[in-house]
Amino acid sequence: MSLRILRRDTITKPLFKWAARVMPPISETERDAIEAGTVWWDRELFTGNPDWNRLLAMPPAKLSAEEQSFMDGPVRELCAMVDDWKINWEDRDLPREVWDFLRKKKFFGMIIPKKYGGLGFSNTAHSEVVRTVSSCSVVAGVTVMVPNSLGPSELLMHFGTDEQRDYWLPRLADGREIPCFALTSPEAGSDAAAMTDTGVVEYGAWEGEKVLGVRLNFHKRYITLGPVATVAGLAFKMYDPENHLGRGKALGITVALLPTSTPGVTHGERHIPQLTHFQNGPLHGKDVFLPLDLVLGGEEQIGKGWKMLMTALAAGRGISLPAQSAAAAAICARATGAYARIRTQFDVPIGLFEGIRRPLADIVANIYQIDAARRLTIAALDEGHRPSVISAIMKFHATERMRDSVGKAMDIHGGKAIIDGPRNYLGSQFRSAPIGITVEGANILTRNLMIFGQGAVRSHPHMLKEILALSDEDEAKGLDAFDKVVWRHVGHAFAALWRAFVRGWSGGRIGPAPRRAAMPGYWKQLSRYAAAFALIADLSLLTLGGRLKRKEMISARLGDILSELYLLGAALKRFEAEGRHDEDRPIVDYVMRQGQGRIAAAFAGVLDNLPARWAAILVRLAAFPLGISAPAPSDELTGAVAETLMKDSPQRDRLTPDIYLGEGHAQHPLKDLERAFRLVTAAAPIEKKMRDKHLHDPQEARDKGVISAAEFEQIADAKVAVDGVIAVDAFPMNEISPIAAQHREKKTTAASATGRAEASR
Repeated sequence: MSLRILRRDTITKPLFKWAARVMPPISETERDAIEAGTVWWDRELFTGNPDWNRLLAMPPAKLSAEEQSFMDGPVRELCAMVDDWKINWEDRDLPREVWDFLRKKKFFGMIIPKKYGGLGFSNTAHSEVVRTVSSCSVVAGVTVMVPNSLGPSELLMHFGTDEQRDYWLPRLADGREIPCFALTSPEAGSDAAAMTDTGVVEYGAWEGEKVLGVRLNFHKRYITLGPVATVAGLAFKMYDPENHLGRGKALGITVALLPTSTPGVTHGERHIPQLTHFQNGPLHGKDVFLPLDLVLGGEEQIGKGWKMLMTALAAGRGISLPAQSAAAAAICARATGAYARIRTQFDVPIGLFEGIRRPLADIVANIYQIDAARRLTIAALDEGHRPSVISAIMKFHATERMRDSVGKAMDIHGGKAIIDGPRNYLGSQFRSAPIGITVEGANILTRNLMIFGQGAVRSHPHMLKEILALSDEDEAKGLDAFDKVVWRHVGHAFAALWRAFVRGWSGGRIGPAPRRAAMPGYWKQLSRYAAAFALIADLSLLTLGGRLKRKEMISARLGDILSELYLLGAALKRFEAEGRHDEDRPIVDYVMRQGQGRIAAAFAGVLDNLPARWAAILVRLAAFPLGISAPAPSDELTGAVAETLMKDSPQRDRLTPDIYLGEGHAQHPLKDLERAFRLVTAAAPIEKKMRDKHLHDPQEARDKGVISAAEFEQIADAKVAVDGVIAVDAFPMNEISPIAAQHREKKTTAASATGRAEASR
């Protein structure tokens, strides 16, 4: 004990004073954000020595029999009721019968426990339902998504009083109440703490009685379901100038349950997000009075709204947006592979051109990667974890890789994809891609500030304890706490240096891999990168201190490394969990090589730009003595991966499961595409027979006896189907242009007048 006191007073104390100068104090808002949610696998990655066996031992995401029945029944029924073109270009809304069906089948109450009248589904079911519904219609997917993620239901379950749960949850479960979450305002987008929406504690009239409550004034925008919502979870800054509650004047961000029928509330107008017509619009309030009973969680939760928001955001980031991204990526993968097979140029399927194969292979890699990480994340959520850092990783990378898939799918389809109409199955995905990028934390902010910035504090084994010690108002107590943790941090740093050295100098050959893993080399490389990441993260924090907040490009690259470690581990786990299909090995190889290339680029970017050059040199010498190699997929591997989507096979179905392909519709663009694809692949042996005889005309081949009459009909049917898919829509001018309609009406009127004049003569 005396030695520790001596160390504290002689060595730790100067270090404590130095750290207090370079590390800015942690604000209450930042503390709430950091403490929201939990840590999970992100902490393992920050140790630099993740236990891969623990990752593989984690049970996979799985639906219950009841949840599977819901997927096979109501979810498929809903998809068959939806006409995406009609929703977006004619009705500008879901049909009334669809709204009624959503209420009747309790789509809005999936996450609400059964005791409150909800379905009580798991996070896995929530994700799968949103994924399938979004594959048929983005509008329907968003409408189902919002009440089950960022909204009053989740907040009530975590923070509401018993009375609030008993009243509101049954009404939300059966659709009597439609919820929205009112957070964003013109002054506060990503920086929600900058909101100017206020609630002042005062006495007012409520249901004929004088009660203590809050007088609200607010202006919210971008509120999904806002125009039709009957109750809003409203975030505002609460003030008590007369100190009615005895807690001071500024009480902090608070959330209230706001019935939108309350006098002073104005809603019903609509935004149009990228011509994707889900309900979204502004919400205004002027001198709106609510009793304190409608503060979410009651008086106890006043001022704790920021922590509520950060906790609730994890669901949208970890479940809903990755599910929608997986749906879009799966549609792109399945449709683009089929189209690349049936569409020919120069008598060759376009998917055989090497220029097409690279983007097609990227589309395959994206869907494999997104779904691997999505399933791993929802499995963790079902185990009770609420990993805020992992959710941020999922939000950014799922939506970005979805956007990459949509862009590449559009490129491969060419003119087919840019002409809107009922035959276009990519237009909605293309228009809605920027929405996922923007909502629930803009991706630029998420990458540059949140993933590593929040992760370094929340997930690092020692950093949060050190910061809290430095922020302690009792300096003596803070010094003592700092002394206990900082030397553990020093030991952690030296362990990271040793691991990085051993694994780096062995080229990744020495390092942990799961027992009996199918691809141990990749696991060992991830172990090497994890050790190097732990080392460079500590050195960046040591040398930059609080300045790392402003070094956003360095922070972003460190976040990229952390993200790739998670995503690549998820891909390898998926390969193991699905039974190590040999035909999937090329896809895993492609994903891993791409990911290793991204990790290498991120490491190089940090080391090239780290201001402390000695730290950069140390990491290079220890972890990358022969330089930072950036592997890339070979041309042969790229071709093999691209072909997986051009074959009618169980593998193709396994890569794109449970998406809606037009079942229940007499005509549907994806249904027509699937039919053409199967006809073309079935006719491929017949076409080969013709090519072997140097014949290209099926009629000539039939006349010469090379193919039979039945085979001729088979090729003819395939051609008709392909022609139908390749066709695009065209509309009469007077239907799409008011100017053209007016011009035509004038011409008709003039012609009629001329005709009458001639008749009179």
